[in-house]
Parts: sequence; structure tokens; C-alpha cells
Amino acid sequence: MSGLNKEAGSLSKGLAKVQVSLRWDPSPMGTPDNDLDLIAATYTAEDPYGKPAYLVHFDSRSPDGTILLNRDSRTGMGLGSDEVMTLELDRLSPSYARVVVGVAIQQGGGRKTFGDVANTGVRVTEGYNELSADDFAAVAGATAATVVEFVRTGRGTWEYRPTVRGFDADPAAFAAVMGSA
Repeated sequence: MSGLNKEAGSLSKGLAKVQVSLRWDPSPMGTPDNDLDLIAATYTAEDPYGKPAYLVHFDSRSPDGTILLNRDSRTGMGLGSDEVMTLELDRLSPSYARVVVGVAIQQGGGRKTFGDVANTGVRVTEGYNELSADDFAAVAGATAATVVEFVRTGRGTWEYRPTVRGFDADPAAFAAVMGSA
């Protein structure tokens, strides 16, 4: 993963609005579709490593509209990013202290890992600044992975921590454990 642990977009003001973009190639003709999903889990200040306060994934958004899945693909077909999630961290309630973003591979057509899906990649950006990027090579045998963690500092600003960590779990199980320490 490239990028430095960057607390601020500029002059220590912290991160404001970030995007997580995911890409992958479609499956070969005659095989089940490659369907990867971005998932964000938001944690409260009282329980930053416990159960998520809420999840954002396909067909959902955060209750306050600060985290939104702008694009959702079920096949990886198309140009550019297949899924894009926008997180407006600067608008997130002070009761939230941590947001973890991950990727899960749908397992409906049989077990698939990141190594089974061609041309995978994830980018985390704030405006035109790339904070991190990864190709999932380090977690090729995993069916899901966390990709970035956003943490509210003691000053109330947001910093990010690139954290590609693989899991062997279906999307539902992954959503329950993706924020564990």
C-alpha cells in the first residue's frame, strides 16, 4: 500500500471528504460474475472496536447521509472504478470515533478470493490527493479485506491509517468482524 499516514488534507485541519474507489475485471465468459462490495462500518466513541453502530454497503447509506455508496457494480464491467464510496468525515457526528472500510467478495457462485479476480485495486483519495492504493496481492487468498481505517483524534480531526488485512469470511460474517482490533 502506498501513501503516508496523513492526518491532514492541509495544515492539520484533518481529513474532510474522502473517496474510496474499487476496481476489478469481469469474470471470464461462462463463469460466475465477480462481485466485490465496498462496506463501511462506523463505530462510536464509547465502543470503537465493538459492534458497528451502522454499516454502509450496497442498497444502503448512513442515516445522516455522510457516507454514501455512489456507484455499485455486480460484474466489474465498465471503465474506471466499479464502486465508489464517499465519506464526509468532517460532517460525521462527534459521537463516532472510527470508520473502517473494507471489501468483500460475494460468494454466490462458489468460493472466490482476491487472487481469483483479475486486476483488483483500491484507491483512497481526498480531492486530487491519493492517500493510499493497493492491489490486494498481499491478501490474495482472502475473500474479504479491510482497506483503510479513519480515526478521530483527540483534537476532533480525522486521520487515516491504511490497513489491508485479509479475512476468510462471507460478506455478512466479515461485516461483523472487520473492525476488530
